[in-house]
Amino acid sequence: MRRWLTACSIAALFLLPALAIARPAWHRENPNVLWHFVHDLCQPKGERNIYPPTPCIEVDHADNPARGHVVFKDRDGRHQYLVLPLARITGIEDPLLLKAATPNYLAAAWTARLYVEAALHRRVPRDVISLVVNSAYGRTQDQLHVHVDCIRADVHAQLQRMMPDIKPHWHMLPEPLPRQGGQPYMARWLSGATFTTSPFRLLARALPPNDRMARHSLVVVGAWDARGRPGFILLSARADTALGRVGNSDNLQDRRCTLATGRKAEDLSP
Repeated sequence: MRRWLTACSIAALFLLPALAIARPAWHRENPNVLWHFVHDLCQPKGERNIYPPTPCIEVDHADNPARGHVVFKDRDGRHQYLVLPLARITGIEDPLLLKAATPNYLAAAWTARLYVEAALHRRVPRDVISLVVNSAYGRTQDQLHVHVDCIRADVHAQLQRMMPDIKPHWHMLPEPLPRQGGQPYMARWLSGATFTTSPFRLLARALPPNDRMARHSLVVVGAWDARGRPGFILLSARADTALGRVGNSDNLQDRRCTLATGRKAEDLSP
């Protein structure tokens, strides 16, 4: 059973060590650290109903790894969390993500925004929350992990401005997103308060035959359409090593969560 937030679990959020993933692709570390945490530490504790299942804060379906996932406190920021499958899934390029029987880990990550809210001590509007999966070239860990955190204020403002141009099919945005060094992004709109389909499959179906999922990041940002109906903006950047682009999109996220905390945009880390 899913462990929903309680007074004890919220308190545990601030007591757990910040252990998770490294970020720059050029930073070298053991690419199986996260898999070790999930498989060797968190899942066995979940199976024995040890709570909290440190170093994770939640283990879902510990007795059925093909269906389960964990929530893990990232070592970066006070309120960034990671959602990882219990199954061995290397990353965005893993064929398992495209199978109908595979759980929608992005849906689980969207639910895990409750932990971000708990860390911030406030409710957060859907258009402030973002989910990021980096490309195979822009990550250092070989276990799928979804970064759950706030979107940058400047990225939020630009996406709001471009909303009329974001359609329910993949297309290139007319201009780069802020602080991306000219990195182009594809975008599409996905209607619904929750996920009715897998964004991984939506992206894979849109790629030309000579392209590969391994080269792409995938970003999900909560939003509303012009009529106030809920949905999601899906974004994807493509790695191009010749241009120095590695498909790392978690720099769209704001570890200070300016939009929720009210800090000035100029206080953001570069």
